[in-house]
Amino acid sequence: MRTLLWRGSLAGALVCGIGLLPWLAHTDPALTVLKARAQDRDPDPEVLAAVRSQLRLDDGPLALLGRWLGGLPRGDAGRSWISGAEAGPTVLQALGASLLLMAVAFLVAGCTAAVVCAPTLYRGGRTRPGGTGSAVLAALPEFLTASVLATVVGVQLGWLPALGWYGPQYTLLPALALGLPAGAVLGRLLDDQLPGAFAEPWVRAAAARGLRARAIARQAVRRCLPGLLPSTALFVVGMTGGAVAVEQIFDIPGLGSTTLQAALAQDLPVLQAGTLALVLLAALAAGAARLGVHLLIGPALRDGAVPALPRPAVPVRRTTPLALAAALLAVLAAGLPRDPLAVDTRARLQPPSWERPLGTDALGRDLLARIAHGALDTLLLALAISAGTLLAGLLLGLLPRLSGPLVDTVNAVPPVLAALLVTAVAGGGPATPALAVAAVAWAPLAAHTSALLRQERAALHLTATRALGAGRWYLLRHELLPAVVPPVTRHALLRLPGTALALASLGFLGLGAQPPSPEWGHLLAENQPYAERAPWTVLAPAAVLAVLGALAVTVAGGVRRSRPGTGTG
Repeated sequence: MRTLLWRGSLAGALVCGIGLLPWLAHTDPALTVLKARAQDRDPDPEVLAAVRSQLRLDDGPLALLGRWLGGLPRGDAGRSWISGAEAGPTVLQALGASLLLMAVAFLVAGCTAAVVCAPTLYRGGRTRPGGTGSAVLAALPEFLTASVLATVVGVQLGWLPALGWYGPQYTLLPALALGLPAGAVLGRLLDDQLPGAFAEPWVRAAAARGLRARAIARQAVRRCLPGLLPSTALFVVGMTGGAVAVEQIFDIPGLGSTTLQAALAQDLPVLQAGTLALVLLAALAAGAARLGVHLLIGPALRDGAVPALPRPAVPVRRTTPLALAAALLAVLAAGLPRDPLAVDTRARLQPPSWERPLGTDALGRDLLARIAHGALDTLLLALAISAGTLLAGLLLGLLPRLSGPLVDTVNAVPPVLAALLVTAVAGGGPATPALAVAAVAWAPLAAHTSALLRQERAALHLTATRALGAGRWYLLRHELLPAVVPPVTRHALLRLPGTALALASLGFLGLGAQPPSPEWGHLLAENQPYAERAPWTVLAPAAVLAVLGALAVTVAGGVRRSRPGTGTG
């Protein structure tokens, strides 16, 4: 009951905060609504007074919020301040489109994760250094992938529809843009646990009895799923409400784009209804994940009979991260002495040459200089956010009763909406994108920490140590934290490119860095319209992001701890 009250309080606080958005931002909602209805309308005092009277804005935000909440039990979510249509059916229709897109994207993600894990499963848990391919795939910006798919596959080749939402075939290209990066991340998380599952004694016993390798592989995947399901639930919600850029590129009337448009126009009834739908979806996804964990190992967790996954030493090819780091340093060394703001209109969209190794953009600026100078902002900011979210995820993950409902609620807020809320509360500025990303980026790490902690607490070795008289703090320092911190740290490193991509997405949507900043996200956003004419303008920053992703994964492979006595796998 306390958990339900806590979840309800958090959801209510979020929805109420959304309802106060215009007043928190110190803006006139009547003026914003008028501009959204008719941009060429003169906002004279009489017109604004008519809008305030129609929307009953003079009653104050609390009265408006009270009327909206009072209508929910009757199924009345109010009417749009812009179109006058009922908010409930509008949001439900958008939710239906997003759920269909999410289902197809999740299928793509599952197939991608299977491909990523296939080599480890085929070799019976014996991993090899590598994983750079999945790292590059995870580091691809969703909006860039969507743009390339729409241009090449949809327009130039004409294989699939590239614009609109008129049937199931229209889901394929956006589902690929969403599912490929998500599947790469999920596949890496699963591949990280598989060596430990294959190192358990039951694998040798099953092989000795003649059980087929395929059946052993299935059981190994089943053994690792409990630690992965909470993160999977977060991806489900993220692919539903967080697919704003992809929905805009493919002109999909989904919940993400509907919520963003309502937020920009301060259409509070639609925005509140959309946020409530996202919160409910997050709660359902989290509940399904917990049910899945219970069905898989529920009785064993209750009885403390789950063996801890061994953590075998995995070989790390040190030359790979050194080569990737050298490539990034080479870009910085070559580009930092150049001027990133120098404009040469006679050299617009020039291809790579000896003078300009990465070519120029639409204003004739040197792309190598802009990428190198933007790296100082992007990398330092992404590293700082990753370090902060790792610490927050570990601390909150150690308190699952507190963080569980908070994770579900925070995960329902897309980074775009979080940026709007941060802007309303703290004002605009260069720190706004960082605060918005940090406000939601800790949730997957906390969910991963809680899942691993719950499984580790039921381990047999922990039960034996507790029986010998070990106290709570001893178990935390010497058993729980050493088991949880390395995989969560690898998870955080794996999400380092994703943090940079979240900042890039905000820049693409106009909520991040602004001109003439050379931040990588802004580079991708400003050069995306020229992707067909001058592909190097987007391939260069995308390639650097891909190198960053490969570097993060290869470094993450070295953050391991081999427990004595568990074998080497």
